[in-house]
Amino acid sequence: MIAEAGINHQGDLKIAIKLVDIAAFAGADCVKFQKRNIKSLLTKEGFDKPYENSNSFGKTYGEHRLALELSEEDFKQLKEYAESKGLIFLASPWDVESADFLDSIGMVAFKMASADLGNLPFLEHVAKKGKPMIVSTGMAYLDEVERAYNLIKEHNDEIIILQCTSTYPSEFHDINLNILKTYQEKFDCPIGYSGHERGIAIPVAAVAMGAQVIERHFTIDRTMKGGDHAASLEPGGLKKMIRDLRAVEQSLGSFEKKKLDSEINVALKLKKSLTSAKPIKEGTVITRDLLTAKCPGDGIPPSEIDNLIGKIANRIIETDKILYWEYFQ
Repeated sequence: MIAEAGINHQGDLKIAIKLVDIAAFAGADCVKFQKRNIKSLLTKEGFDKPYENSNSFGKTYGEHRLALELSEEDFKQLKEYAESKGLIFLASPWDVESADFLDSIGMVAFKMASADLGNLPFLEHVAKKGKPMIVSTGMAYLDEVERAYNLIKEHNDEIIILQCTSTYPSEFHDINLNILKTYQEKFDCPIGYSGHERGIAIPVAAVAMGAQVIERHFTIDRTMKGGDHAASLEPGGLKKMIRDLRAVEQSLGSFEKKKLDSEINVALKLKKSLTSAKPIKEGTVITRDLLTAKCPGDGIPPSEIDNLIGKIANRIIETDKILYWEYFQ
């Protein structure tokens, strides 16, 4: 379970630390952020593009993105703090410089954003680092996913593919969980789901369909300023979702159908046994009209009725008695 803090820290280390605390409180395995080198990521024109709206943290898109970046020292502190809380620290690199930095501080795996699924040179650069790669697949056709998968596998066979819809928040009719089945058939690797929808039901369904990794955005408060908060879970929702994910994960259980040890006492109480419907004299040949079925279930099961018919009673059996094999020859 990856708790995706993303950029919901507003560029403030104190808020980022609170997000780590929430991920630990909720029972996540990982807490994940995002790392960008803004100058490398944007052209000058893209950096200078006006960006004034209710979610903007700057007059231009570049200023907005810079305001939402944590420093390299912040990332080092966050990683140390997350690990002290028993969490795996992850971050999505959005450029080569960011990937190299995250590698240098000992991040154990890379989460690749959907936006870079088609950025094959970048995927190859990260794959050559030899660390597990978790790859989201929003905004893509299947052939693009296959191309990225095949390229990464040339250098690194530790890959996880996540179904994803890159809208914020996603509408339910756009989520397409059935793609999990497509991925399971196409790719020889673990499959998962990265979600941006409202509520907590969809990741639970994804686990029931075989997803082994779940990524979900979360925040301190969904009303905070910023574009990702509306598609994020608040602390209570994150905790409830992870609780339900763990329950489904455990409940999938075995492929073998059998009576469980935990069911034995219940079966004794609720299942039925063949029972004498009339008095039976010693030496009587058993016929169907002498038999009925009643609780408890510790006698001859009703499924054995054909094997009991024709046998001979070796004792007197009163009406309404549970029958056992030792009563017959």
